[in-house]
Amino acid sequence: MKALFLIFKSITNKLLEKRPSKEGLFSLIKNMNITIINDCRDANASGRQITRVTSLLGSQVSFIGVTNDLEAAGNLVDTLDALEENPGVVLVNVAPRNGKAKKWKNGTPFGYFWHKKILILSSIDGFTLSLVKKLELTKFINVLEVPRTLDQLIAYGVLSKKLKNSIARTQFRSYEFLPRVAAFLVQGKKLQSTKLNIKNIPDMPLAIWWIDNFGNCKTTLLSEDMKYKIYFSEKFNALTHLPRLKDVPNETAAIITGSSGLGEKRFLEIVVQGGSAAKKLNISVGELNV
Repeated sequence: MKALFLIFKSITNKLLEKRPSKEGLFSLIKNMNITIINDCRDANASGRQITRVTSLLGSQVSFIGVTNDLEAAGNLVDTLDALEENPGVVLVNVAPRNGKAKKWKNGTPFGYFWHKKILILSSIDGFTLSLVKKLELTKFINVLEVPRTLDQLIAYGVLSKKLKNSIARTQFRSYEFLPRVAAFLVQGKKLQSTKLNIKNIPDMPLAIWWIDNFGNCKTTLLSEDMKYKIYFSEKFNALTHLPRLKDVPNETAAIITGSSGLGEKRFLEIVVQGGSAAKKLNISVGELNV
């Protein structure tokens, strides 16, 4: 009888070890890497976002300032690549209120999905998620409706009811809304949402999404796209495609397989060995049909 009791106790202890305690869960959240990708990027806006996210999730926060949805799309992919298999959170918001964005009550909705152990919360308008679509990282985006989401946070007791109206109306949703939702979702909880098929996200155009400090121009083309005869426009199709920057002759412009991308899928870059491709070829971020 004593032997059976000891066996039962051993099995029970092992099962309890697999179930994370509240302290263990907090430790997991605390050790997550969090990245903010946002067009609200001045010192005041970035500092407030970092402080708010740190106060709610208690984790190390990195901030990437962008100017448009193309830059956001590329930096999102690079962030996922940097995190590899590690748990993390990526908060992406590029949400203009003018032009077509006027159709929304208070800017584009936000959606979320998981890639491996990484939670991605992002605005859904424009090209922000177009490289996610190109790389087939998810089939659906879970789109949130802000007032309904706030009601759920209130119901769970993690948000004061008196804050609902101010958060729903705020112009700074990256500060008031996204961090609170992220802090809730990383605990394994779910929010009511509407599924958006990734097919409904716009295809990523052939474009320049980033120019680094050396003047190298990152494109939205993958090396494998060249196999399917997706070529550059007349402006660039005379450039030689070489494997690495080292292979490019001095002072020569070429197309190489760059460092940005995810796993084995790397984006092509337009470079000039020893110089700036952006200056020599008059290239700018957002340039389409390159």
